[in-house]
Amino acid sequence: MTFAQRMMSTSAPRAAAFVRCIVGAVFLSEGIQKFLFPVELGAGRFAHIGIPWPEVSAPFVGACEIACGVLLIAGLLTRAAALVMIINMTVAICSTKIPMLLAKGFWPFAHESRVDFSMLCGCLMFLITGAGGVSIDSLILHTSRQDHT
Repeated sequence: MTFAQRMMSTSAPRAAAFVRCIVGAVFLSEGIQKFLFPVELGAGRFAHIGIPWPEVSAPFVGACEIACGVLLIAGLLTRAAALVMIINMTVAICSTKIPMLLAKGFWPFAHESRVDFSMLCGCLMFLITGAGGVSIDSLILHTSRQDHT
């Protein structure tokens, strides 16, 4: 099996498409909002929390969230998109939620980080299992296997 085939293979059930679409839609929405509301959610927020070069990093992160959100919804290059969003969510948790834990305690942290950890867990699942049977990855893999037989 080639590297590309391993990246597109899946052990996830077909129902994973539902979770994949929800996770992808949240990333897509958050990415769009970084451009629609740059002061509150884009470069202004990045500057406020101390992320370097906010005028560059916020649009970059927003574009990654949009692209990866679309890829997750489609089930195309799912593992790669999930990996990029795992990095994204890890940075978000470390830069915003861990300081909250240290400053305000566990319960405010638990409340504010619930979506971040849910998105991280969703992406970890897709990194491990792949997109599922209802995906472009699965279609490409199935088509490539038929071509080689």
